[in-house]
Amino acid sequence: MNGRTAAARRAQGVGCFLLALAGFAAYDAFAKHMVAVHPPALVNLGRYVAVCSMALAVLLRHGQWRLWRAPHQRLLLARSLMLGVVATCFMTALVTMPLAEATAIYFTAPLLMVALSPWMLGEPVRRAEWAAVWLGFAGMLCIVRPGGSLPWTGTTLMAVAAVCYALFQLLTRRLSGRVPAPVQFSYMAVVCLAVTSLPMLFGPLPPWPGAAAFGLLVAGGFVSGAAQLLLLAAFRRAELATLAPLNYLQLLMAVMISAWWFGRTPDGPALAGIGLIALAGVWLARARHLPAPQT
Repeated sequence: MNGRTAAARRAQGVGCFLLALAGFAAYDAFAKHMVAVHPPALVNLGRYVAVCSMALAVLLRHGQWRLWRAPHQRLLLARSLMLGVVATCFMTALVTMPLAEATAIYFTAPLLMVALSPWMLGEPVRRAEWAAVWLGFAGMLCIVRPGGSLPWTGTTLMAVAAVCYALFQLLTRRLSGRVPAPVQFSYMAVVCLAVTSLPMLFGPLPPWPGAAAFGLLVAGGFVSGAAQLLLLAAFRRAELATLAPLNYLQLLMAVMISAWWFGRTPDGPALAGIGLIALAGVWLARARHLPAPQT
């Protein structure tokens, strides 16, 4: 591959990556709007009905539809369960949490991934990387400050989502090269559909929306699924070192959408905290080539 062709592929990868970030930000805003009308579990149901249909198409295309015969079943199940918990906590937290602050807390996941990597992957963490982790933690404290206006239930759920997403990424690292990406994507879709639907079994069933309303939830799910596929396409075309620092543009998108769509701009300390988390994340991304968060 000559230099011009490599540059063109890299540019395509960056384009796919930016479209993926826009898709994730748009879906988060859509979900924030929908959970004001529908229970979070129902919003997730629409999402994963769409993602599962996309996963089926991917499996049929690659001829790998026998998920029960995939290797490393325990790791696949643990990885998928972590993302199911992430989706459940994230969607439930959005009921009470402002979008920008919720996204910022969630974006501490790459920092948590670094903090956990010595125990789960046996990878050493340098002092500079620990400094970035603590910088991101300080940023989170600026957002979730004692006496602040953020609801503690939503904040706790978003923190759990961040921890579980860090574990999801660490398990993804362990599966890298062992299980094909289409199988990982499809296994995740099926398990997340089951896990995120569980809350509907505990308590009265929510009123079922009409066909048009549920169709809208499914359409939003296709946006989420398309963003995940764009992310995979980006990683096939561009180096992780090029893409990783761009992750935190999604934080900027969340702040802009929160101000424009929901009429709520984070206050000064929260904006400072968002900036610290982004700075720490870019620092670590350049050092470690961290993957992009997904929601």
